[in-house]
Amino acid sequence: MTTAPRAPRVVQPPPAPVLRPRVVARAGLYVFLAAHAAAVAVLFAQGGFASNALIVLGRLAGLYGALFMAFQLLLVARLPWLDRRIGMDRLTSWHRWTGFGVLWTLLAHVVFVTFGYARGSGLDPLNQLVDLAETVEGVLRALVALALLVVIGGVSARAARRRMAYETWHFVHLYAYVAVVLAFTHQIAAGTSFTSSAWGTAYWYALWGGALGAVFAGRVALPLWRNGRHRLRVTAVVPENDHVVSVYLTGRDLDRLPARAGQFFLWRFLTRDRWWQANPFSLSAAPDGRTLRLTVKTAGDGTAGIRRIEPGTRVFAEGPYGAFTALHRTRPDALLIAGGVGVTPIRALLEELDGHAVVVYRVTADRDAVLYGELRDLAAAKGAELHLVTGPPVPDRLAPAELARLVPDLADRDVFLCGPPPMMNAVLGSLRTLGVPGPQIHFERFSLAG
Repeated sequence: MTTAPRAPRVVQPPPAPVLRPRVVARAGLYVFLAAHAAAVAVLFAQGGFASNALIVLGRLAGLYGALFMAFQLLLVARLPWLDRRIGMDRLTSWHRWTGFGVLWTLLAHVVFVTFGYARGSGLDPLNQLVDLAETVEGVLRALVALALLVVIGGVSARAARRRMAYETWHFVHLYAYVAVVLAFTHQIAAGTSFTSSAWGTAYWYALWGGALGAVFAGRVALPLWRNGRHRLRVTAVVPENDHVVSVYLTGRDLDRLPARAGQFFLWRFLTRDRWWQANPFSLSAAPDGRTLRLTVKTAGDGTAGIRRIEPGTRVFAEGPYGAFTALHRTRPDALLIAGGVGVTPIRALLEELDGHAVVVYRVTADRDAVLYGELRDLAAAKGAELHLVTGPPVPDRLAPAELARLVPDLADRDVFLCGPPPMMNAVLGSLRTLGVPGPQIHFERFSLAG
């Protein structure tokens, strides 16, 4: 373990108490969902009730399945206001669990409606389902949509997801948009709350239009507009060691790109063999309005090829994304903990943060400490403390006692954490043991597939 010399500490007054951005955004989503759940209940009641209780339950389940589907689209629309306050990792996780809610409510819709009509017709449930598909407009389309959702739900299970390449998983999930369109047309044709009143028709058109419009705006229109405006291109590819390279980019009007230290982009390098690959990499230097930099560790053939990218290559970048920024600070002082190549957003944050900072950089050996020279120089310039913690993963060098020794005032600091999942889980456990309040702990798991 090596430690940079301790610099004089500059004490700043604590920030004025304000509502935390993440709390505001979460509350907004909860209120949105609760308000729409109440609206759906009112529209359902106005549409009248069938005499068969199973059909009533089935119709209600279908309506809430449609609401959850629209809410699910909102969660992955990548709207900047939500993403900066909650983070893509948490929004993606909520999207995943909402997806299972969609699947179960729509399955309940089919089962209850089928058994309800079978009770009145005398048909067995299977023949009743076939009869509904043949005689009721939109039912066959709804069954196709449900089949697609079952497949998507299957590949979203963790056991299946671990065995599947991200590109394959993403391609399968594109069929969710087909399922949304099919389900919507079924609702138009057969939904009682949709057809029973002008208010119901207007509500559902507005809900679906808003959800699909948010997806189009956040995932298509905004990235196209930003890339057309900024026209990013590679200026240099600089090896940091045998396995890590830094890519420098420039473009037009980068001072108007709303990127902050700690955020990441989905980068597409527009070469013949890479244009179709979108990789999430964090900024490894705070944006200065003139250049951007990302630092990449080789983790397969795709990332290995970045070393061979030529200067002048055009880049299509989606973002910036992520809530791992100083926007969420609650204390004047900070502790930054990095593991391995997770140092990239930490190094950028150190450059941007005000107040006294302690940086703990965990690596297996000194040679793995990417960007350590830059961290040392930044720490000296900003009056920060820097600790390089080396050694094998076991024993845990960032156990509670060791963290408390390195940073005695840990509980009075914001903690920003980024590194490999096992290391992050261990450190989060240490922070909880040491009593660090949850609102002071900031981390982001850089995973697009939940």
